[in-house]
Amino acid sequence: DASSEEPFTTYFDSKIPIPEDETHSCFSFRKLWAFTGPGFLMSIAYLDPGNIESDLQSGAVAGFKLLWVLMLATIIGLLLQRLAARLGVVTGLHLAEVCNRQYQKVPRIILWLMVELAIIGSDMQEVIGSAIAINLLSVGKVPLWGGVLITIADTFVFLFLDKYGLRKLEAFFGFLITIMALTFGYEYITVKPNQEKLLKGLFIPYCQNCGTPQLEQAVGIVGAVIMPHNMYLHSALVKSRQVNRANKREVREANKYFFIESCIALFVSFIINIFVVTVFAEAFFEKTNADVSSVCVNTSSPHSSLFPSNNKTLEVDIYKGGVVLGCYFGPAALYIWAIGILAAGQSSTMTGTYSGQFVMEGFLNLRWSRFARVLLTRSIAITPTLFVAIFQDVEHLTGMNDFLNVLMSLQLPFALIPVLTFTSLPSVMNDFANGLFWKVAGGVLILLICSVNMYFVVDYVRALNHVALYVGAAVLSVIYLSFVAYLVTRMPLAFLATWAHCWLITNPPQVPL
Repeated sequence: DASSEEPFTTYFDSKIPIPEDETHSCFSFRKLWAFTGPGFLMSIAYLDPGNIESDLQSGAVAGFKLLWVLMLATIIGLLLQRLAARLGVVTGLHLAEVCNRQYQKVPRIILWLMVELAIIGSDMQEVIGSAIAINLLSVGKVPLWGGVLITIADTFVFLFLDKYGLRKLEAFFGFLITIMALTFGYEYITVKPNQEKLLKGLFIPYCQNCGTPQLEQAVGIVGAVIMPHNMYLHSALVKSRQVNRANKREVREANKYFFIESCIALFVSFIINIFVVTVFAEAFFEKTNADVSSVCVNTSSPHSSLFPSNNKTLEVDIYKGGVVLGCYFGPAALYIWAIGILAAGQSSTMTGTYSGQFVMEGFLNLRWSRFARVLLTRSIAITPTLFVAIFQDVEHLTGMNDFLNVLMSLQLPFALIPVLTFTSLPSVMNDFANGLFWKVAGGVLILLICSVNMYFVVDYVRALNHVALYVGAAVLSVIYLSFVAYLVTRMPLAFLATWAHCWLITNPPQVPL
């Protein structure tokens, strides 16, 4: 009985069966197709408007020089997603449900609030990204707040697509990813980036003549790519496949196919990200406001006032990015860009809502109706977004985007530390607990990511230039680091438990006859 096995089961009414393939024991395309879906939904977090904005800023600020950082961040993200997927496959519980069982009430509530903050921050970027796309497509006739309301309404409609079957829902997400590939691919073909510089930027880890802006952009790429709530999402999505967890062969097979699918999905998202970075690297690297302003005036663009006639380096976001593409490459480039951003915003808003549902249900063990759960999780995430859209102008959202990136960077330990801890515990993972290599590699990766993101946060706080804000940041830092330290103390216990488990296997106690 599924309900007795999985008391926390959420919106999956039925599970997709995995076909038997007797003719291909090592690898089967039929089985890979059956497992295909969760990885592509997970990969949408690598294509959300926050990532697209990070990509275009990377190209405009550093040219092709930071492509290797994007590739490295994507590979690190893949390895961490592997841990999240394994947790869901082996235990039949997603990360929030495991946290509910493993942590005491107070740390569990704090952890939930931290992850909820990350989801709200991500959701604000995604919904506002969709609203900006609608504003561009309507030639400014639909204001930002109107675009937010449209996004909220159509998200509710699309969220209930899974009532017609999970495969149809996954196909719809595949369709949105295809739109992104075609639209950003069109920009890539139109701009024709230098292929030699592209390959050099990808495979030679260098950044010649780079300064603080380029370093900050590199840190921003890592923060934008690796999303905390995506760990919770992926560990839940893999539960949609019918896997007999009592059968080790089936579990091992599921882990293999989910990893292959994740590799394919993240490769597709990586190519799309490359399209965006290289377009802006080729066309707008080292351009000044005056350069862009003169081109926009000559093409009679209605947005030419966005760029003052000075010699400051061009600063772009997803709104201005579409405008400059339109000035240089014609209106078609602007509208096709906006369609791509709309697909990115709409798809990531939907997966963000699923993340919110899984996190809230898992941590709080909610047993509400489907509509009530969607309404609550959507309201929590959407209310601050609507306020921002009402009181903020569409042309002045870059500062808020920087703040949201910092907010999500701070939440990363609250996903990475639990997922490494639980996947290393034999009491949770049984024979599928992490080996020594994955523990050490995972620990080093988490330390590296958290260090990089803390640099990003410190740099942001230093730029505030206000004593009261410094004091507030210091107090919050002490509280924050104390809770991170609490989570970290659980990691050595997990590693010791694994060591003890292995020692008992190799040295079983002698029972006297």
